[in-house]
Amino acid sequence: MRSLFNGLGSEITRRGIHVSGSAVPLAYVVDVLTWTQVQAIVVAGFLAVVVLEIVRLGVGLDWWIYEYLTREYEQDNVAGYALAVISATAVVLVAPPTIAVPALLMLTLGDPVSGLLGSGQIQSVGDGTFLELILKSPQALAVTFVVCTSIGLAFVAPVAALFGGFAATVADGVKPVIKTYVIDDNLTIPLASAAGIAIGLAIV
Repeated sequence: MRSLFNGLGSEITRRGIHVSGSAVPLAYVVDVLTWTQVQAIVVAGFLAVVVLEIVRLGVGLDWWIYEYLTREYEQDNVAGYALAVISATAVVLVAPPTIAVPALLMLTLGDPVSGLLGSGQIQSVGDGTFLELILKSPQALAVTFVVCTSIGLAFVAPVAALFGGFAATVADGVKPVIKTYVIDDNLTIPLASAAGIAIGLAIV
């Protein structure tokens, strides 16, 4: 029972940290930060996590918070929080705010909701030696799509919001596992949703 409680506690804490990532893009939305300041903050975060991950994986940074907040597959690989910052950095430096802000919020708000509904089942591709997929339930994907599309509607035209929401849902719902390395959705959601929104805007 204690291990179950600890597992639930760490999962809820991870989701809370996820949601807290909304603060920076939302600060831009309410004119507390300029876009240049947002970019500077995200780049500073990128540099910080690069250093932390190099030390953690290369030297060994035995902080309790890593044991508590990282999943098993992250113990010897780049952690999800770092992948989120890497992806966010790419999006805010390449995409304009109209695309980047909803893309980031689809990660920080949409992904935690989906995660609380289930972690997904592993399905092998071929003999499973090189590639497996972590697939979420249809119900979790439906909720993810609704949440992410709703986020998009606050910033872009409906077609672009639908494209972005769909791309985020696919990235969230299908995680490739290549020789035990999970391509985490913290990396793929911002990139996929930004691309989806951009395509939708181009169509409109």
